[in-house]
Amino acid sequence: MGAVLVYVDQVDGAVRKPTLELLTLARRIGEPVAVHLGPGAEVAALVLAEHGAARVLAAEAPEFAEYLVVPKVDALEAAAKAMNPVAVLVPSSGEGKEIAARLAVRLGSGIITDAVDLEAGVDGPVATQSVFAASFTTKSRVTKGTPVITVKPNSATPEQAPAAGAVEPLTVAFGDAARGARVVSRSPRESTGRPELTEAAIVVSGGRGVGGAENFSVIERLADSLGAAVGASRAAVDAGWYPHSNQVGQTGKTVSPQLYVACGVSGAIQHRAGMQTSKTIVAVNKDPEAPIFDLVDYGVVGDLFEAVPQLTEEVKTRKN
Repeated sequence: MGAVLVYVDQVDGAVRKPTLELLTLARRIGEPVAVHLGPGAEVAALVLAEHGAARVLAAEAPEFAEYLVVPKVDALEAAAKAMNPVAVLVPSSGEGKEIAARLAVRLGSGIITDAVDLEAGVDGPVATQSVFAASFTTKSRVTKGTPVITVKPNSATPEQAPAAGAVEPLTVAFGDAARGARVVSRSPRESTGRPELTEAAIVVSGGRGVGGAENFSVIERLADSLGAAVGASRAAVDAGWYPHSNQVGQTGKTVSPQLYVACGVSGAIQHRAGMQTSKTIVAVNKDPEAPIFDLVDYGVVGDLFEAVPQLTEEVKTRKN
């Protein structure tokens, strides 16, 4: 089988869950080869090997931290030219999609973004996408060059498949453009202790029906009882009730958790576009005609300020 390059998304040396999902999908179409950029490759290789990485191409240089995405594109380009892979897989984050797009241009290749599944095909990897606000499911493949594919988080369950995970140095020559935009300062986001929104297995979102910023504590308590991330509709974000970084929707973040709980969310198409691929959807809304009910697996017609606290207490009781 040919090599499948997997870009390692990591924070301070800790490999993030979407990378493990990519390794699982990569095994369906070839032999996973991880590309780790930055310090900590030897430690990360242990986790990568557990999930199927046959090799780990490692490069460490200050450019990866001090400048924006171009140095990472330089590294992936070097890896692609050295390995001639059957595909390059990148997580579908904002940064990931920019890296993938730039890489595809450099390689003269086609690109597929926001895939939700991958399978081997006669003429190369076949990607499944959920398009037009999840109204249609399509299967696509790249017909020119090395396929560059970004995959949505939570599209696959990480599966362990121990492999060698041998660490090998990757030589990278940085071009002039790599130093075009420098990072001059960083302000770490205050941690809430909750999982990252796009990676969470459970998401609890609040909408216009929450009625105000002070009432989002009801949403947060349910989320914390479930170990979930907190999301918000565009209406709630535009009203200043919750940070934009938590917005779910077409102009916010796209999520695909195992469980999505929408509280006081009407279900406008803009919001649905960001969460329709959730595996199980539950909604609480006092309007029985709310569009969200056309989408749900389970719906509660009622006041969220009565239903959600009861649900929170029931979750806590069952956990104890």
